[in-house]
Amino acid sequence: MALNGPEKAVLLLLSLEESVATPIIADLAPSELRRLREVAANMSSVPTDALSNVYAEFVSRTQQAVAVPRGGVRHLQNIAVRALGSARAQEVFAEVPQTAMQRLATADPTQLAGLLESEHPQLTAALLSQLDPAKAAKTLDALPEHVRPLVLARLGSMTEVPSELLEEAALALGAELPAAKADSALTVDGLGYSAQLVRKLGRQKGAALLEKLETENGELARQIRGSLYSFEDLLAVDAKGMRLLLESVPVERLTLALKTASETMVQHVFSSMSKRAAERIKEDMEAIGTARLSDVEGAQREILEVALRLDAEGQISLETGQDGA
Repeated sequence: MALNGPEKAVLLLLSLEESVATPIIADLAPSELRRLREVAANMSSVPTDALSNVYAEFVSRTQQAVAVPRGGVRHLQNIAVRALGSARAQEVFAEVPQTAMQRLATADPTQLAGLLESEHPQLTAALLSQLDPAKAAKTLDALPEHVRPLVLARLGSMTEVPSELLEEAALALGAELPAAKADSALTVDGLGYSAQLVRKLGRQKGAALLEKLETENGELARQIRGSLYSFEDLLAVDAKGMRLLLESVPVERLTLALKTASETMVQHVFSSMSKRAAERIKEDMEAIGTARLSDVEGAQREILEVALRLDAEGQISLETGQDGA
């Protein structure tokens, strides 16, 4: 009884420790994982020496070639953005040729739907299965109403797609897409990035710069000041400073603010109060149930404003070793 490729893959994965198999499975494409699921469901027995043979074949192949990690270009681009900045990295990676499927993945959903509406629903479903779910959903929504259920029905029952056929279809469709504009815009969080720069300048230089900006654009200066710190920045406040802050904050506002805080932030707050007080806040947080995000964010802003006032008075410090003095 000879095993095919997917059967060998299933046998190898099932023989590994969970901690070893998990990152391997995480690197598989959804279509590949669905294929392995189908194979595993139909496998009932294998020859006694099958596992030994699979191991031997695996070792032999790894000695002949090295696997290139998935998403290598994307990972390299992320590193380049951190090292060079988004503008310079974009100049370099804009020249990287895309596969036909990658071009479809970056196409405008409405334009892509316009090309797919005349294709067979089976092909449309196959192409959508390779897209990011959010992009696929927008593309599906842009298709004619009578086509959508046909595509969804085929997508729901799909287990595998011939890769060669898929690439040929993507190549043909990609050729009909409008050429990408050379002057296409990059998304930039100018407010958030400005706040980071001001913090990196240091307390005195940053304050002086914002004062100068305020004379020209008071609203923008206010927005940057409001973006300088987040609720999670209270992690930089030491135990003594946190106790002083908590004395100035109503318990009910603190309870609400902690609803969406990270576990690290919650424990930081609890470590600065008595065990009894912490238990009471935990109970109150559970009693609140679901809270509106706007209410939680409002409570966090109020506490952060108190912290900023105490920081300005020199009673606590919001600075870490990474930011300026």
